[in-house]
Amino acid sequence: MRRFRTARLLAWLVAIVAAVVAGGWIVFSNGPPSEAELREQARLIGKDRLRVGVKHDTPGIALRDAATGKFKGFDIEIAYLIAADLGFLPDQVEFLSIETEDRARMRAKDRNGAFVTVDLVVATFSVTDDRTKDTSVGLSTPYLETEQSVITRAGHPPVTSLSQLRGKQVCTLGTSTSSGPLKDARAEVTGVNQIKQCVDGLLGGTYEAVSTDAGILAGFVTASDGKLLHHDIGLETREKWAVNTGTNTALGTLVELALHRSYADPQDRRWEEAYQANITPLVATNPDVDIAAEQQPCVNAPDVRRLPWERGISTPDCQRPRPGPAG
Repeated sequence: MRRFRTARLLAWLVAIVAAVVAGGWIVFSNGPPSEAELREQARLIGKDRLRVGVKHDTPGIALRDAATGKFKGFDIEIAYLIAADLGFLPDQVEFLSIETEDRARMRAKDRNGAFVTVDLVVATFSVTDDRTKDTSVGLSTPYLETEQSVITRAGHPPVTSLSQLRGKQVCTLGTSTSSGPLKDARAEVTGVNQIKQCVDGLLGGTYEAVSTDAGILAGFVTASDGKLLHHDIGLETREKWAVNTGTNTALGTLVELALHRSYADPQDRRWEEAYQANITPLVATNPDVDIAAEQQPCVNAPDVRRLPWERGISTPDCQRPRPGPAG
């Protein structure tokens, strides 16, 4: 009799476990993909390096050391942040120089000057309606907010509006979001592929002003030893930089997850450390200009299945300030 009861109890336990497993399988198979499944879908399994397209000529944001070939700056640290969450060590991240016009098609140059396709683009790429609608472009939630501004040679009268540049020779990046407002203001606009070309032309007297994102221009002002002056032109429109993953939607979701963790986890200070190391030092030499917001833009939790044993993080209300570190 006792053996019968034990057998019946075991049978019930087996049935319960089977029901739980079956129910869980239905939920898992019909629910969103897990992080592991996304890695497989994104073709990251077995990949030994991550190619990232970045600027190479922008102090404070992404600058390549001519002697060592190494990159440094805020965008570089954001790329490392994302790469780490994708499972790549710093020495597995390969930075490739990408020009403004090539960011949408994700084509960068390798060390030999040949064009190659990169996995990610982290290169001051602003979110716009046209880029959002382009099916070949996959933009993340913004990782930095800045605004359009103007730099001139030192001693230039204050520039408080783009209308003051009407008829003036002004340089900007050719396919950037800054060119439209400049043309609307009837400035004589020259578009180039590299912002350093604009700055060199400004210092050489070819242009009266350069206009693009304040986050891009601030480093040049700092490096100019007082030769350049930064002007806040009071535009309400914010420039929001995002990561481009192209048509790799699974990789795009993983990038969102990395940015969400950075935003929502009060113990994760990588974004703040990147800002403090690269942008905060520019404030003193760019007074009265809002270089970039000091807080990471809110990132909603992407639709990723979390297994019971995986560490989860709370999803903050995006209408509230980001939580501070505990302690």
